[in-house]
Amino acid sequence: MDNKKGKLFVISGPSGSGKGELCKKVLETKLAEVSISATTRAPRNNEVDGVNYFYITKEEFEKRIGNGEFLEYAQYNGNFYGTPKDYVVKCLEKGINIILEIDVQGGLRVKNMIPEAVLIMVSAPDYNTLVARLAGRGDTSEDDMAERLERSHWEYSQLPLYNYLVINETGKLEKAVATVCEIISGEAHEECKTQNHRDFAESFYKA
Repeated sequence: MDNKKGKLFVISGPSGSGKGELCKKVLETKLAEVSISATTRAPRNNEVDGVNYFYITKEEFEKRIGNGEFLEYAQYNGNFYGTPKDYVVKCLEKGINIILEIDVQGGLRVKNMIPEAVLIMVSAPDYNTLVARLAGRGDTSEDDMAERLERSHWEYSQLPLYNYLVINETGKLEKAVATVCEIISGEAHEECKTQNHRDFAESFYKA
């Protein structure tokens, strides 16, 4: 009987890094599954409890926070979202690799609770590209854009606490996807280890 446990991978990155599309492509390879989050918001049309989210009340969510039942959680637009620790642990015990696409703050919380988690930071190749991507969305106000760019400074300052840095170049998404898949598969990726990119944050903003 194969008792090999799955591995937990956290994928983070500033707004404009392209982490959402990257995660989507990685999940299509079936090398890992995405964790199902819990939320206090109401289900949308065609959303199913236990498939899209675990839908619970605010009171229940706060109770679970108090009991330490979330690996990480956050509040957006008046609703709570969190990663249930028990669900993730059970998946890992079944040998399933799990991906969490969460922000850097959440990633560090996960690492604190599950030290063996592998943290991957996704980044645009340079600051100008990051700005262009945010501007190109067409749905980001100037104030919101400025706030996201300012937050990116803090996010990159946490890079040494992450295991890998994956550069998501424009027009080369498949290359970044392949790199993440190789990390999940356990293939050596010395050049992507954050210890080899100590000056990345400083050089990023000089572009």
